[in-house]
This record gives sequence, structure tokens and C-alpha cells, in this order.
Amino acid sequence: MSFADRREAGWRLAERLRYLRDEDVVVLGLPRGGVPVAFEAARALDAPLDVIVVRKLGIAAHPELGMGAIGEGDVRVINDEVMWRTGVRSGELAEIERRERRELDRWARLCRGNRARIDLSGRTAVIVDDGIASGATAAVACRVARAQGAARVVLAVPAAPPGALERLRESVDELVCLEAPEDFREIGERYADFTPVPDAEVVELLDLVAQAHPAARRVETGENGCDA
Repeated sequence: MSFADRREAGWRLAERLRYLRDEDVVVLGLPRGGVPVAFEAARALDAPLDVIVVRKLGIAAHPELGMGAIGEGDVRVINDEVMWRTGVRSGELAEIERRERRELDRWARLCRGNRARIDLSGRTAVIVDDGIASGATAAVACRVARAQGAARVVLAVPAAPPGALERLRESVDELVCLEAPEDFREIGERYADFTPVPDAEVVELLDLVAQAHPAARRVETGENGCDA
């Protein structure tokens, strides 16, 4: 294992991202696990923090394996190879997608509360997660950031498998990863403490950074946290 917990991973990742401090940056954490990591990056860059709400379309028998992902603004990525290998049918996929869309909408409301989404137009979006498995979720997050107007997309993670990083290069302008071991199997193996992050902690961290950046540009959002 490489990191004591997500906070330590965030401190180490923040050091690698300090070169962005003079840019117009918005840090975007993937809830839940990516937010404590993103919090440290936002503090180091003195940048506003928001969530980028994406849901993995997972398979019950293989929770670390994603056959795709969805994001705000109806962005959707499907990995046909994973679907074929696992034997998931289109009807099963549709049901999983409906369930995850409801959860995505709930997360947008929960995380932002009465705050509008931070405007990414013309800015550098630094997308942060606690690690990458298949890369499907990160790919959708990058597409969402671009759809929301980001001029530049930087994906930053503590750890990921080399193959997933290679697939993601076409989705980003820059990729920052602390460790990409050939024997990578699961994100949790890279952490001594990989305890699930409570909803309340996510909201608390977002609130703390919002207090430090009350003038961060915002855009109006619809009822479920997506663009109206």
C-alpha cells in the first residue's frame, strides 16, 4: 500500500499540482472518495472546489468493474467489451442506468445544497478522484467538464493501472498520476485506510472551501443540480 488514507494522498497530489496555482482553476472532486483528495488540492491551489457528479454503471458481482458511466447533462459512456465479457444484456443496462441516474440527481442536490454549480467556462478544470480502476467514470467526468465549458481539463489521481491511463489520454489535456504499478488490481489496495467517505464529510469539505471562495463564479442550475 502507498497511502495512509485519502487525506495523505491529497497532500501528495497537491504538491504535484502546485504549478497550476497561477491559473484560473476549479478543482472538481468525484464523490464520494475523490472529494477528500480534491479538498487538499483546492487548498494548495487556493482554488474553488465543486463536485463533478458521475455514476459508474457497475456490475453487482464485480463492484470494482464498470461497464460504463453517466454524468450530468446526459453524458454517457459504455464499455462494450466489458458488457460482452460479463454477459450483461441491454435491458439490465437500462435498469442499472435508471437507478444510477436517480442517484446522480440525488448527489447533485445533496452535495451542492442551495449553491449553484461553479462556472467552468474558459477555466482549467482539475478533476480529482482517489484512484482509477477501469477509467470509465473518469472519462465521463472529463466529457462533462468539457460540456460545461472548461478550456482545459487536467485529470489528477493518486494511483491507476497503466492501461487505463493510456486510454484516458485522449480525454484530457493533461494527466497527473502519482503511481501506476503494473500489478495494479484495486484502488483500495493502495490505501491502508480506504473506509467509505460519509455523505456528511463530503458536504462539510465543500462548505469549507465555499466559505473561502464566496465570489467563485456560479451558474444557475435546474431542480436536480444539472444545467437548467
